[in-house]
Amino acid sequence: MTAIKPKLDAAASRTRCWQMRKRILEVSQKISALHIASAYSCLEIVDTIYHSLMRRDSTGNSPDTFILSKGHGSMAQYAVLEQLGVIKPEELDLYCQPGGKYATHPDYRLPGIEASTGSLGHGLALGIGMALADNIQKQDRVIYVVLSDGEMEEGSVWEAMLLAPSLGVKNIVAVADLNDFQSLGQTSKILPNFYPFGEKARAFGWEAHEIDGHDPQAVHDTIAARRGDKPMMIGARTIKGKGVSYMENVPIWHYRSPNPQEYQQGMDELNSAYHS
Repeated sequence: MTAIKPKLDAAASRTRCWQMRKRILEVSQKISALHIASAYSCLEIVDTIYHSLMRRDSTGNSPDTFILSKGHGSMAQYAVLEQLGVIKPEELDLYCQPGGKYATHPDYRLPGIEASTGSLGHGLALGIGMALADNIQKQDRVIYVVLSDGEMEEGSVWEAMLLAPSLGVKNIVAVADLNDFQSLGQTSKILPNFYPFGEKARAFGWEAHEIDGHDPQAVHDTIAARRGDKPMMIGARTIKGKGVSYMENVPIWHYRSPNPQEYQQGMDELNSAYHS
């Protein structure tokens, strides 16, 4: 059955991301800690890939594959999969709890999960391997990989970036979530020579672009216009903790759950932003 690429509805994407930020905040109250700020920074990226870039057939199945290499941001993927009906609400309610299926990092073979990730630096290489196998077997598939900028301090990421063009791999789109934060501080201060990112990706043989990662239209249009003669690398500028003021660009929210007062403030801010 022929698979088609759905069209972008940017307004619907923004609404979904508002709903998912609230949903993730709700789940945060069931456990002692989660990577809430890391999920918030990549929500628009993950939502846009799933809803408007990955092709679907009439049954909803896709020939394309998504890998969340920054596995600690799993709540973004889980929330999107819940929106798509792949994960049931009662399953997400048991996130990181006894009897639950979905844990801190994505686990291969659970519904909707194509790779076990979170051991940072592996996801891009996995995706390139899949893309190379597809080329050999003449399969029509696009592999989407979302990475973090802190993760890209791993040498394995740059080895993979060097290898893909050398092997003629073109059917892969990688998006680096450039929120400029890792667990203990700012990437730009810890490793300033990471920048300029786009120039490095192009020097490694990739079609590279830098965009606003919280703009669904920019994410969609840039990837949809890819030339297809090289692998594509997107540097998506984002805000860690996007949407909740006390979380934005504050390192402590890399792994923490809000207390009841913080939870209520976050809900109030998200509701205010949606209705403004």
